[in-house]
Amino acid sequence: MTDGKAKQPKTGPLAGIKVLDFSHALAGPYATLLLADYGADVYKLEAPGGSDMGRGWGPPFQSGLASFFLGLNRGKQGISIDLKKPEGIELCLQLVEKMDVVIENFRPGTMDRLGLGYEAVKARNPKLIYCSISGYGQTGPSCHETAMDLIVQCSSGLLSVTGTEQGEQVRCGYSVADVSAGMFAVMGILMALHSRHSTGVGQHVDVSMQDCMISAMTSNYMYFLGSGVNPAPLGSAFATVVPYRVFTAKDKGFALAAGSEKLWHEFCVAIGLPELETDPKYANNAVRSENRPALEDVLNCHFAAKTADEWIDALRAAGIPATPVNTFADVAAHPQSAARGMFPTVDHPVVGPHRVVGAPVKLSATPPQITTGAPLPGQHSLEALGEVLNLDRDVARSLVERGIVFSHSL
Repeated sequence: MTDGKAKQPKTGPLAGIKVLDFSHALAGPYATLLLADYGADVYKLEAPGGSDMGRGWGPPFQSGLASFFLGLNRGKQGISIDLKKPEGIELCLQLVEKMDVVIENFRPGTMDRLGLGYEAVKARNPKLIYCSISGYGQTGPSCHETAMDLIVQCSSGLLSVTGTEQGEQVRCGYSVADVSAGMFAVMGILMALHSRHSTGVGQHVDVSMQDCMISAMTSNYMYFLGSGVNPAPLGSAFATVVPYRVFTAKDKGFALAAGSEKLWHEFCVAIGLPELETDPKYANNAVRSENRPALEDVLNCHFAAKTADEWIDALRAAGIPATPVNTFADVAAHPQSAARGMFPTVDHPVVGPHRVVGAPVKLSATPPQITTGAPLPGQHSLEALGEVLNLDRDVARSLVERGIVFSHSL
């Protein structure tokens, strides 16, 4: 049973993997976005009418739909089931029996109260991989604390090192705690699936946003663990590599990174200040780090004589990493982005053709596919129930008529 539209077969390295997605907002949807891009069948389950809070996160809106939601949920199939009704819970458990992965990012205990916690679903499907994403994990004294991205950026220590050298604390420009948790969730799911190949059994994947941020900041935390000194905000600079920051040219800012002594030599020659290399204050990276303010003052004065593009050309010719500070418009229009397929166009039944963000990992034999837009609430309820549970149309109609299932098409 389908809604009358031909469904394209999934390809990719995860083709054949079925995912029941209870997640909302960002961390979970980003994880399932990646899984869908690489071939998994992702069934996004919401309450009737659409319960993912991301549906309302705008502006901007496109034809009344939040761009945020459109970008994070493309490639998924939308199912709407009323989880306040026992029949709805039982229907979810029947779906669980056919799934490889369940993912949720509610507060710990929420899925248990619904009757859909790990132990309940494990009893129905011992091979299931069950991934829970939360602010602080399923254990520990903070596990029941509410969290969102900004909160975890602060609780993990990130904001203490993100900001200006004058001490103003600044939120990272994207939701790094949510996105990091989503990426680690995919990693955990893939590891659990690999383990299942040899053991035949599933397991619970417990992903804490805070744990993910601490791990992602390993180099920062090693600075602290090695020195006992709390690192401070440095603007665009980096405490252990100099020069490494955004400098101001005649017209605008640009970034450079001289990350080795060889690059330091090439850098001094490329910018026309070879005498810096023989100055004992800058003889190696350790002393350059100690004398960073003085060196950066010299460089900023020197860079004011030419445009950013002139300096970037000279640095790149010498093998020094350098770039302008691009805007999103610059990146979206860049030939490199086009060559890598990073802004493909998908179709949507309401919005029509629109651009989205592409898949990050390129695989030569099993490339990702980005073909469909984000689902409307319940858009694929009938198709999914027929496909996964082999329900006939009369049974599905009864579920819809009794308000257990919501569908956009009968």
